[in-house]
Order: sequence, then C-alpha cells, then structure tokens
Amino acid sequence: MKQTIKNVFRTPKFLVGFVIMVLLLATMVIYPLVITADPLEMVGESSFMPPGTYINAQDSVNSADYLLKRDVKSNRLEEAFSVEDRAKIADFLVTYGGLSAAEIDVTDITGLLELWQSCYDPASPYKDMLNSQKVFLNNVAKKMDKALQGTDTMDIAETDEEGNISISQQISSKQYALVSEITNKCTFLLGTDNFGRDVLTELVAAAKSSVFIGLVAGLIATTIGLALGLLAGYVGGIIDDIIVFVTNLFTVIPSFVLLILISYSMSQSSRGITVVAIIIGLTSWPWTCRSVRSQVISLRSREHVNLMKLSGYRMSSIILRGVLPYIASYVVMALILQIAQGILAEAQLSMLGLGASTTKSATLGLMMTWATTFSAHVNGSWWAYFPVILLIAFVTFSMNLMNTGLDQVFNPQLRE
Repeated sequence: MKQTIKNVFRTPKFLVGFVIMVLLLATMVIYPLVITADPLEMVGESSFMPPGTYINAQDSVNSADYLLKRDVKSNRLEEAFSVEDRAKIADFLVTYGGLSAAEIDVTDITGLLELWQSCYDPASPYKDMLNSQKVFLNNVAKKMDKALQGTDTMDIAETDEEGNISISQQISSKQYALVSEITNKCTFLLGTDNFGRDVLTELVAAAKSSVFIGLVAGLIATTIGLALGLLAGYVGGIIDDIIVFVTNLFTVIPSFVLLILISYSMSQSSRGITVVAIIIGLTSWPWTCRSVRSQVISLRSREHVNLMKLSGYRMSSIILRGVLPYIASYVVMALILQIAQGILAEAQLSMLGLGASTTKSATLGLMMTWATTFSAHVNGSWWAYFPVILLIAFVTFSMNLMNTGLDQVFNPQLRE
C-alpha cells in the first residue's frame, strides 16, 4: 500500500492536479476565517463596480494635502478621448482643416484639441459630412469641458441653517491625498456583481457549495453504480439481466434530460443545495455500473475467487474481500470523475434556471446565471463571470489530471 501511494505521488499529472485541488480547498477553508463577511451581503449600491480600492470621497477631501507637480489636464483628456475619437478628429483636420497627416500627432491629445479648436467652426454647414460626424464634432467641446471641469480649483460649498451657501474650501488640482491615511476605504479584488456583492467573497462561498454538490452527487452515483455493478457482475443470471435492462434504460435516455425533468417537476423552494446534489447523483450512476460490472465479470472466475467459494465464504465476503480490493483503484477514479461531472451538471442546471434555490450561499452555476441575466458579458464586466469560468475549469482540470495520473499507475497498458 505504501509503495502504491508513493508511485501515485510520483506521477507528475496526479501531483499537479492534487496540488491545484489542495490549494483551491485550502482557499475555501482559510478565506472565510479571515474574511467573515456574508458572501451575499450587498456592500455596493452600484452594479458591476470594477476591481480596485475605493476610498470615501469626504475623507479624501478632509485628509492631509500633498502638493505634486502633475499635469492633470492632459491626463484627464487622455482618459476622455479614446483612440477612435482621436482618429475622427484627425480625419476632420485632414479633410476640412487643410492639414496633412504628418502635421497631426494623435498621441498628443492637448495639441490635437488645440488644432481642432483652431479649425472647427460650429456655424459652418460642412457639406458632404455625415450627421453622425457633425454630432461627434459638436460633442467634442462638451467632452473637453467635462474632462477639464474643476482642473484648476474646485470649490467646496456648505449651507448654513438659514439656507445661505458659502464657499468653505477650495481644492487645487495640485493637491493629492495619501490613500493609506484615508480612514474609510474598501478593496474589491474582483469588483462587485449586479447586486453590489463582493465577487471574490461570493466566489469562494460558491466554490464551497459547488464542490459540496459535486462530492455528494459523486458519492451517491459511485455508491449506486458500484453496488449494482458488483451485484450484476458477480451474481449474473436474472439479476444481471434486470440490472442491465435498467442501466440500458437510463443510458438510452440522456442523464441530463432526466436531470432537467426531475428538477423541473420540483418547486423552486424545495430545490436546495443538498436536494440538487441528490438529484444529480441519482441520475449519474449508469456508466459507473456498466464499467464495474465488466470488471467484476472478468474477476469472478479468477482462482482466488473460486478458492474462496470452495472454502465456504459467503457471497458478501467474497465480493468485499475477493473482488472489491481489485477494483478499488478504478472506483476511486470513477469517484473523481463523478465529482467533476456533478460540479459541471450543477452549473448547467443553474444556467437553465433549474439549479439550487438558496438565499444563504451562491453556487458557481448561479453566479454564471446572474452574470448572463444582467448582461455582464455585454457591458464588459468580465470580473462577474470570467473568474467563475476559470475556477470551474481549474477544479475539473485538476480532477481530470488526478484521474489520468491514477490511470497511469494502475493501468498496465499505460505504465512506462
């Protein structure tokens, strides 16, 4: 046994998959101990806040001032005008401003806008120009004003009890605040989702729920498949025919279709995480049963099994001591694949709106559903769905690597 375990951990594929899985599980255990916040707490009032550190605006205004010689105007203009905007302005200057392309530097936004101001006449009809181009040119000035608003000084006003407004503070564009000195700040490494929830905290909790679903579903499917496969393969006869008939029936009807029908027939309130895991497990056992049966059929005529029969051992003892140990490695590999399949099945069900209904914790499938429902993939909010896809890929990839490594150890045809 010790030598077998050593051989398993010497397999590169199994070792890589095992390390990935251990790191993921360690994160799921340690992170909630450090960050004790509710994973479904709506901490943000805005939807799909991008990743980063957020500081309180009032605290930043009232914090200590530090003066820096930085050109805030050009930086704000750089942010306001995209590459496409600059290309449109350059086309206007060449077509209607009489300038050559060599005289225009689109990388210098300040100089580009100065050329535009010297050439653009809002009263000119600009014949042969499309209306969309005219609208864009009219909006260039508005973009400039918005970008440069308050670049020199910004007035902070306050209202007294009588309703009189007075300027209490003037903030220069050279004033900066030190982030570490600001009291109220919050960091969202993966931003927030459509409900304003911290995606990272939600992702860790969802991963725990999905792994739990996969584990329960895998154990149920493997137990049923193993029990029926052992019974059919060893006993044979009418029992084998009945089990094979039922297995073929489940095989002909795709398990995912059965999964959808069973989930759809249940009310949403009754589809908890455990219930979904049980449903997945009850519909995923056939291929394990068929594989175990074929393995047992080849083992039941072995000499040691015949010797146990002649020695008067019970059928249960023969199966447990003479057959099961020889297929134990295969059962472990089947369990790993069933867990991975359970995680994927939950994600598929949730994407169809038939997944777990829970208000205490999310699942990876539910996070994907929320992201697609609120068009995160359309509005560019990649942090709401891409980490979920990546995590599902890592979990299933690590399990498949572990399974491949075990196969290399226990399958004589694959041994080097």
